[in-house]
Amino acid sequence: QVQLTESGGGSVKPGGALRLACAASGFSSRNYCISWYRQAPSNEREWVAYIRPDDFTRYADSVKGRFTASRDNAKSTLYLQMSKLKTEDTATYYCGARGGWDCLSGRIQYWGQGTPVTVSS
Repeated sequence: QVQLTESGGGSVKPGGALRLACAASGFSSRNYCISWYRQAPSNEREWVAYIRPDDFTRYADSVKGRFTASRDNAKSTLYLQMSKLKTEDTATYYCGARGGWDCLSGRIQYWGQGTPVTVSS
């Protein structure tokens, strides 16, 4: 059974940090582009970052320099390290998988259920 399971969300103060994890099972995540998206209440889903099978990464301008995507293929787990968090980062964060290197082209094949992040004073 193909699954993606996010974890690591929580509540932090502005300027704080969190590390999100996305555990993959039922498929070889090392051959997929893994993307991170976020969605705040009443907002549309927003792309945040991706990591390719060759570990090349890209980030949305809103998080560049603050977020870092990585992967541990031995554990079939992807990570999103978030630092210098802002209130605007508050959202539910999702990971998604798409086969190949065309990370932003076409439909995400597999989605996780999401993990909530709240940044508040």
